[in-house]
Amino acid sequence: MFFNLPTLLTWARIVAIPLIVGVFYLDLAPPARNLIATVLFIVVALTDWADGYLARKLNQTSSFGAFLDPVADKFLVAASLLILVQMGRVGALVALVIIGREIAISALREWMAQIGASRSVAVHMLGKVKTTVQMVAIPFLLFDGVLFGVIDTHRWGTGLIWIAAVLTIWSMVYYLQKALPEIRAKAR
Repeated sequence: MFFNLPTLLTWARIVAIPLIVGVFYLDLAPPARNLIATVLFIVVALTDWADGYLARKLNQTSSFGAFLDPVADKFLVAASLLILVQMGRVGALVALVIIGREIAISALREWMAQIGASRSVAVHMLGKVKTTVQMVAIPFLLFDGVLFGVIDTHRWGTGLIWIAAVLTIWSMVYYLQKALPEIRAKAR
């Protein structure tokens, strides 16, 4: 279904991306921009959980929704990482690893689907953990301050984004290993 509630939430996630980025171009004090962008990111990231839950609960799953949901996640993460690189809060290497992996695995999944082997690169728990760590690290880095007077979000976000980068590489290796037998079989 192209326009059901879960899919509309996914579309909303895509539409909200320029808002998150645009906040950093507003004539506001940096702490205000950071807070607004952080809140927007968290709300938008929660729609990822909500659209999946509602799709299952309302029996409104669709192949289009299954396609669009990870695309929205990748756009959200890539856009956020790029703004964080621009602001000097994330190193370009970390962003390159995370964004590069997303492109590579998306291409691998597309190719595997074309050769009828999409099950070999189905979403694995490791990929879900990687995404969760990214979705926690990014708002910490967007906030870039002290939370509740004790949590240095920049330090925590930096540590978590490096963990996400390691998980990114690990999950990419996992998916490539799962696909390798199919790749070898088709190369013959």
